[in-house]
Amino acid sequence: MTKYFLFSLLLISTFTLSGKDLKLANTFSDGIVFQRDKSINVWGTATPKKTITIRFGEETKSTKTDDEGAWSTTLGPLSASSKPRTLTVTSEGYEIQINDILVGEVWLCGGQSNMAWTLRGSTNADIEISAADYPEIRFLKLPNIASPNKLRDFPRGKSTDWIGKWQKAVPPKVENCSAVAYYFARRLHRQLKVPIGIIENSWGGTMAQHWCDKKTLNGIPEMEEDIKKFDARYQSWIDGGKEEGAKKRLTQALAEWEKKSAAAKEKGEKEPRKPNANEYKNPGEGRQPAGMYNGSLIPISNATIRGILFYQGENNSFGTSWKPFHRTFPSVITDWRSAFNDPSLPFGIIQIAGWSNRRSMEYDMNHHCNVVREIQLDTWLNTENTGLIVTYDTNSNGSIHPGRKYPVGERSARWALSEVYKVRKFGSNDPLEWKGPLFKEAIFQSGKAYVTFENGTDRGLRLDQDVDVGFVLAGEDKKFHHAKAKITQSKIDKKPQVEIWCDEVKNPVAVRYAFSNLPIGGLMNAREIPAYPFRSDNWPMTPHQSTGSYNREKK
Repeated sequence: MTKYFLFSLLLISTFTLSGKDLKLANTFSDGIVFQRDKSINVWGTATPKKTITIRFGEETKSTKTDDEGAWSTTLGPLSASSKPRTLTVTSEGYEIQINDILVGEVWLCGGQSNMAWTLRGSTNADIEISAADYPEIRFLKLPNIASPNKLRDFPRGKSTDWIGKWQKAVPPKVENCSAVAYYFARRLHRQLKVPIGIIENSWGGTMAQHWCDKKTLNGIPEMEEDIKKFDARYQSWIDGGKEEGAKKRLTQALAEWEKKSAAAKEKGEKEPRKPNANEYKNPGEGRQPAGMYNGSLIPISNATIRGILFYQGENNSFGTSWKPFHRTFPSVITDWRSAFNDPSLPFGIIQIAGWSNRRSMEYDMNHHCNVVREIQLDTWLNTENTGLIVTYDTNSNGSIHPGRKYPVGERSARWALSEVYKVRKFGSNDPLEWKGPLFKEAIFQSGKAYVTFENGTDRGLRLDQDVDVGFVLAGEDKKFHHAKAKITQSKIDKKPQVEIWCDEVKNPVAVRYAFSNLPIGGLMNAREIPAYPFRSDNWPMTPHQSTGSYNREKK
């Protein structure tokens, strides 16, 4: 009878990932992928001051919980393996088992809606989902959790939910995987021939400041007002009785609205606006400074990963939200690396794609998107062990959510394979190419601009189908005009260059390329990797529907 009771408890604990007070962090579930060649952090909670024993393969580790019941230890390092194995954690007669564990490469894919965009919503979803058969690619979609305070773990949800649990990249579950992350993982899997684990931590509509540490934000002058506003709202909600108080206020507001609405109908007048229930919710559970960092990143920051892929910036291109971006975006990299206790953790930056259909010259030259892309570019150039993946050519319409995620994932994988894994070109010892043409300098003479690019990125420089769109020139009046362009050869060093001219600009002093809200252009290298948008000038810009000027910072 006793044996049966204990066995029953073991079954329950294995299913729920807890036995009495023994618990593993929710990052651990059946199907998880461990990072190869690194010490694997394993952590959780239990009764304070108790012994915890961990077994994985032939390795056994013991540790003790602290005064608050927290515990952690490490396994490995481990070699890559496609053989499913079991992790067993025991304490005080209780046991937790995590099954079907593989060892390979683990990446964290974060950002906002374009990273969250599922394979189901991407171009070619009708054939990609049905063809997906990659049981060794696993993905973990984290729930969207925000908090004013740092959380220890994220909630897992119901046993039937797929969010918060590791899933295999096979139909039908693969349709819920981030499309960018899927294509990224697929290329890595094919090239490295090891299991791939993707932790997706993305939230639509978030800004860079939502993913930074509050301590960091407190040191950014442009964030002072936003922080004060949020802190006041949150404190008011607390002082107002939290959930119970908010519910009473909403009930009262609805009752008053019904009276006013009835009176307006009798008089034939317009009905008043109905109270919005969202305005009465806990502000600490929504988008806020440091909210996603506290609620969504910190709970997984003990996980052992290879690197990070980050696709965010669209919401920092609205209104005045671009103003803190030159501080907050680089801080995302610094703070995430700090959270994972790895100051050199590889960080891939996906440059935002174009959106909007407005293409007037004045509008394009002063669009918020230009500011965001340029800050992403400069952050890459000034931050070690990062990469910048260009995407402006992936949008065939004005949507802020381009459906073509395949090239984004592929280009991201090229960066990772080249820079992180040091993969070489087939049949050569040369580095795998991943960068498009990167602006070096512009020389103005004889009424033309001559643009050259950084060594290596200009290999095979060409204009797709000889289409010269995307280039603009300006004279001393700072008014830009569409220009003509062609690929020529420098008379000085015989390297390829772009020769640009415009009949309306007799004496150009500035040149820009793909510098608009929805960039167009066909400048690329032999690998058909698009050139990065660029400008030769550093003239201040005042984005539309905004105040103040953006002044580029050069280091």
